[in-house]
Amino acid sequence: MKHWVEAARLRTLPLSVSGIIVGSMFALAYPTTDVLTPTEVFNWQLFGFALLTTLGLQVLSNFANDYGDGIKGTDNEDRIGPKRAIQSGVISPEAMKRAIIITSVLTFISALLLIYFAFGEAYIWYSILFIVLGLLAIASAIRYTVGDTAYGYRGFGDFFVFVFFGLVSTLGVNFLYSKEVDYRLILPAIAIGFLSVGVLNLNNMRDEASDRKAGKNTIVVKIGGEKAKKYHYFLVISAMVLVLVFAFLKDFNFDQYIFVVAYFPLTSHLITVYRNKEPRALDPELKKLALSTFLLSIILSLCMIFFFSDVIVNS
Repeated sequence: MKHWVEAARLRTLPLSVSGIIVGSMFALAYPTTDVLTPTEVFNWQLFGFALLTTLGLQVLSNFANDYGDGIKGTDNEDRIGPKRAIQSGVISPEAMKRAIIITSVLTFISALLLIYFAFGEAYIWYSILFIVLGLLAIASAIRYTVGDTAYGYRGFGDFFVFVFFGLVSTLGVNFLYSKEVDYRLILPAIAIGFLSVGVLNLNNMRDEASDRKAGKNTIVVKIGGEKAKKYHYFLVISAMVLVLVFAFLKDFNFDQYIFVVAYFPLTSHLITVYRNKEPRALDPELKKLALSTFLLSIILSLCMIFFFSDVIVNS
């Protein structure tokens, strides 16, 4: 059991639900024009299944990544990061393949229940659209490193992470509640997408040498380590700016800007990356960036639903 928990890579899970949290709390904070009260928009059933489905997709992606890189030989002694399950031999490729199938089925069932609770029988076309999105998300999670045409080996991983863990996660879950799109939510959706891509980019910066040797043509391999650093600065700094613009457009009160607390670890992370000369030393930064993104999503969500000054005054 321990090896399966390690293969699920628990440290990646908080990042994966960041968009779900922000999109859901936005629904609670800003009711639609057709609904007068927040509680008529937001419900815990949707929130729970949205989290469950997203966690399923992330675990599926981790299993598939372990399987794909393992059978291709990309996970080898040249790789800097922690040893993967297939690479170390604690889980066989056959067992991992079965786990991928089981996780895919369970995740799809969770997605179907999520869609049913969101739309029921009243919005058939919305239901069909989200079923297609669910199938595409599952396929994308698997095809990142699995198969002869795995898109992670051709430099498209960043795009798919941005789309599914940024835009689809944040805007998609909000649509499940509200049945409409608020253009202002696009800003934090892009921000979370950028930060999620930043985690992947950091991983690829760490593994540049082994990926290049194995023929895994990530963006980092294509543009080189120094340009990848500049790309990384763009992703993280742009995300920070976009959230500030979102707060301004939503007329945040001064105390609601407390979310900038999360900018301190993000800034510290950027300084560390700037000074880094040894790829191996980037490994701890993966956790720092992922948890900083999760922290930002939590604090931003709290800022959307109440004023901190009210809590202080009424306490």
